[in-house]
Amino acid sequence: MTVSHIKPLVLMVIFFTFFNGCVAVLNCTSPTPDSLFKGLENYLSSKKLIRPVSKFSDPLRINISITVVGILGVDEKAQTLTTFLWQVLEWDIAGLSWDEEECGAEKVSLPREMLWLPDVHIAEFMDENKSPQTPYVYLYNTGHVFDDKPVRVVSSCMLEIYNFPFDVQNCSLTFGSYLHFASEIRMFSAMTPEQILSESKDVLETNGEWELSSVHVVRSQLDLDVGRYSQIKYELILRRRPTLYVVNLLVPSCFLVAVDLVSFLLPPQSVDRSSFKMTLILGYTVFLLIMNDLLPITGDQTPLINVFFSISLALMVTSLLETVFITNIQFSSSQYSAVPHWLSVLVLRYLAVAVCMPPKKKSNRVTVYINPSHKDSTTHMSPITITGNQSISEDKHPMKSPTQPAAPPEPALEELRKLSRDLTAIRRQVDKHFQGSNTAEEWQMIGAVIDRLLFYLYILFIAASFITISGIWIWNNSYAA
Repeated sequence: MTVSHIKPLVLMVIFFTFFNGCVAVLNCTSPTPDSLFKGLENYLSSKKLIRPVSKFSDPLRINISITVVGILGVDEKAQTLTTFLWQVLEWDIAGLSWDEEECGAEKVSLPREMLWLPDVHIAEFMDENKSPQTPYVYLYNTGHVFDDKPVRVVSSCMLEIYNFPFDVQNCSLTFGSYLHFASEIRMFSAMTPEQILSESKDVLETNGEWELSSVHVVRSQLDLDVGRYSQIKYELILRRRPTLYVVNLLVPSCFLVAVDLVSFLLPPQSVDRSSFKMTLILGYTVFLLIMNDLLPITGDQTPLINVFFSISLALMVTSLLETVFITNIQFSSSQYSAVPHWLSVLVLRYLAVAVCMPPKKKSNRVTVYINPSHKDSTTHMSPITITGNQSISEDKHPMKSPTQPAAPPEPALEELRKLSRDLTAIRRQVDKHFQGSNTAEEWQMIGAVIDRLLFYLYILFIAASFITISGIWIWNNSYAA
């Protein structure tokens, strides 16, 4: 054999040896599990202590993916979110491989204790993981490690409950190494947000109060004084299903407010109106006490629904006080002093026009009684009615002076004159009682204007509440779509 024939043969042997050493470092004596396990045990016994990289300067790439299996609950008081996830970590062990035909398997499941495992944790973790532990991981013949395990996560979440029960929450789960810097471990997402959302909805086993609407993936780095850490942040967009709260909270409350609004149709001077409103306030208070457990416990912000309940109760109490005030005016206004000028101008001139109740024009019709002196026994008492600028006129028939002394009055005529004086006094009192004074009329007019003003405020509040709740509900449903 010549030298020219030996040289290619040597090169082929060297190439085959190098290729065999790089691709299949494990040599199995037979394609059996025992043979493969012994080879892996001998190889991994020293590799599990350090990062599985060729050089210390090489960063280890870790691919992570999650699937949301269940949304267990949201605690508004503690500001926490409880979820159940499937967490998958994937990385490669540098230099490890075996031949599938020689060893008889493409992948094997190994105990976790045999491999180096990354210290990936969740930055928002608030409680220990109480999920069942999986003792095995998959190892492929290319050195690829597949670690799939369930995780029960109790994470912190800054909850914004101003729009309760139509709120949408954005809770994040940040995965990264607890100890290793970005130069040693780099985190990458193995799935797109659309894939995570689709797979999560396919396997989601809870159909409770919260619905997973969207998922966002953000790759970031945490910069600290000691170094930089690689992180993957998953933003879970959760939408609350508001039907329970609409049926149990908003609808009954709106009914009670509407009934209180209808109560304005009752006469203000009726005592039944006050009793009716007191019964409504009592029922509304009991309703709020019973439904208090459904309302969230807040920290910084007050939910809009709490504001709605507070304003509704305040309007009910105000309407009751206004009814008491009007009832008092109707029965005791004749004993009041004159209406202050500023109050008369404010209410009767401006507010009355605003609520479409122009003030009544005062009548210029007066009744004048001419009272004769008791000494003049011949004068006849008669009421004279004056309208406008008419002058007071009375037909007086001058009496001729008797030439002879008058005869003494008869007793019957004297009694008739006394009866006429008594009837005139009674007539004057009756007119004063039924017609009322100008002061009483002004107070009653003020009470009517205030009653109409509160009625319009009720209508305005109900309309504003309906528009606001409808708008927030439509905005909430846009996330579901």
